[in-house]
Amino acid sequence: MFTTANRCTGKSLYSVEIVSTSGDPTPTSGAVTIETRAARSVRRRGLDTLLVVGGETRAVVAAAEDVALRRFVRATAPLARRYGSVCSGAFLLATYGLLDERRVATHWDGCAELARRFPEVTVDANALYVVDGPVWTSAGVTAGIDMALAMVEADAGAAAATSVAQRLVVYARRPGHQAQFSKLLEAQARGDAPFAALIEWMHSNLDQPLGAQQLAGRVGQSPRDFHRKFSRALGQTPARFVESLRLEQVRFLLEHPLDLKEMASRTGFGSAVRMSRAFERRFGVKPSMFRQMLPVTSEPLLSEVDPDRWIRRRGRCLRRRQG
Repeated sequence: MFTTANRCTGKSLYSVEIVSTSGDPTPTSGAVTIETRAARSVRRRGLDTLLVVGGETRAVVAAAEDVALRRFVRATAPLARRYGSVCSGAFLLATYGLLDERRVATHWDGCAELARRFPEVTVDANALYVVDGPVWTSAGVTAGIDMALAMVEADAGAAAATSVAQRLVVYARRPGHQAQFSKLLEAQARGDAPFAALIEWMHSNLDQPLGAQQLAGRVGQSPRDFHRKFSRALGQTPARFVESLRLEQVRFLLEHPLDLKEMASRTGFGSAVRMSRAFERRFGVKPSMFRQMLPVTSEPLLSEVDPDRWIRRRGRCLRRRQG
């Protein structure tokens, strides 16, 4: 992302260095060996951005026990304009005391553990990446791409970020404001999920009645059997699951200039009051307050435009705003 930004803008925006405590070539689990620079040779003052990468549990534990690495990161991060982590690198920053009183993101599989081990850190399990002051943290590996691109946008503007995304053939902004491991994706990820097709249909028909009787009829089961089997397979009742899908869609729609009444209609809540109450009950904040934390895009929803024309106009890219 950073070196491509140099190429796309024709400017020397970034000089990237990969640092390790030893400075030796560093082998990875992916059969690639990376050339690194010794941390002791890095000039700390004038450093713009410091990012700590993650890895598998054993590697992260070893890094946390590396005294030289701890010393380098703790001394360097406060001097940088910004610092952060990719994926499980958040565990290292938290171990070093650099995430205290911050809202952060990490890989979905480590969110609960990070929150448990470091109660002074607020873990956002839904975010692809989080910006809290000078601290930037991302979820899984590819979310680091989203975060790096957001850094380019913050530094060089939206046009530069879009150009980088086009060249690398990635989203400049992932479609929707969705949880990194949403209820829909979680259900689809379960190989033995017997209701995957039904869940996809539910997600596409949130404005329709989705009571147990209607859903049971679609899969040819009695309401009682459906309720029991669905709850066992998904770990929650059909009603709770439907509400989760609807609230995720509301969070996406809040990025667009729609009034609450229209959102309630599109997501099947029926009324803005009912939708707002459900949203606040689940997320602890009113929809209006949540919207204030997000830049609202004036771009139309994909469902309201010709997809081919929209993709051509946007260069097959979407810009992700800082969250």
